[in-house]
Amino acid sequence: MARLAGWSTKNLSEQALRRRRRYIASTLITMVAGAFLGGVFHTLFLAKGRVAQMRHHAGYDAASQAEVKMHIQAAGEFVDTATRSKDNVSIYNVAAAEGLLTDPQWKQLAEKVSVPAGPFLMGTNRQEADIQDQPQHSVFVKAFRIDKYPVTNAQYALFIAEVAHRAPSSWQSGAIPQGYRLHPVTYVYWQDAMDYCTWAGGTLPTEAQWEKAARGTDGRRWPWGNRMSPKLLNTYNTAGTTSPVFAHMNGASPYGAVDMAGNVSEWVKNDFQPYPGSTAPTSMFIAKASKQFAVPEHYKAIRGGSWRSDPFSTATYHRNYALPGDASDFIGFRCAYPATKQANDKEVAHAQAH
Repeated sequence: MARLAGWSTKNLSEQALRRRRRYIASTLITMVAGAFLGGVFHTLFLAKGRVAQMRHHAGYDAASQAEVKMHIQAAGEFVDTATRSKDNVSIYNVAAAEGLLTDPQWKQLAEKVSVPAGPFLMGTNRQEADIQDQPQHSVFVKAFRIDKYPVTNAQYALFIAEVAHRAPSSWQSGAIPQGYRLHPVTYVYWQDAMDYCTWAGGTLPTEAQWEKAARGTDGRRWPWGNRMSPKLLNTYNTAGTTSPVFAHMNGASPYGAVDMAGNVSEWVKNDFQPYPGSTAPTSMFIAKASKQFAVPEHYKAIRGGSWRSDPFSTATYHRNYALPGDASDFIGFRCAYPATKQANDKEVAHAQAH
């Protein structure tokens, strides 16, 4: 067999042969190392692409609207418009509803946290954030209080019993599903949430109130800080459902509000509108027609991400939206109140009665 020129071992000294063997060995090692590093870089490239894909789907993509029949708010989140029911009658009277929880549980659920007056950083300038979340801007918010926890099924049952409101469609035969008394109420429309808050002596928080209560004044990404921590929230469908509102106390905001990231996205009072200086397309903020019900001009904002969300959608600045007549198993709410109890006689009377 012919040998490659210059690679014959004939007449080579032992020292030359050792040098040649070392050269060949080092060449092979270099080739193996190069292949390994190439594989690593390829894997990182694919991972980066996957993260970019997740980031892209962290908010509703208006450009793809014609391609889907349902309104997709975030990865894995679908607004359910097929469960509308006007005659789901609750089985609870006031006494039965009050008996759903112990007195200490009712007292804990009634807690509010105070948010002082002052400016805070709303939105974000992060380039990878969804366009509706930009730009970051300073907003002054008057002092207010907000529910420490999302409104639970038990609390909503008491509201239903007192005002003869219909039950959520997820309640089979008008009863809270077994084991869900302390879970956030879901399948509530925007007006349902407003009616509850009025009954409780408050109102839905504005977007600015909600975001300040969630992130404080230092512009943090999540209620607890700037680093994502899966142990501090219920998201990414890891639990497969909502969790009790007392389950993630360590994930509280700077003011002590719990579950402001994950568990349920929350209705707020505002229409979904662009921020000052926003470059988001105008079409994103205009509600689209529905065959099932009359559609207002604008969506309503929902905040906080949910148990179905991808982690990016649980950032304090992230904005989602839905039609006020939409309902789903990932949308709930909490209420906001004046800064002092004395400023709201109705809230005081409600608290004393329950």
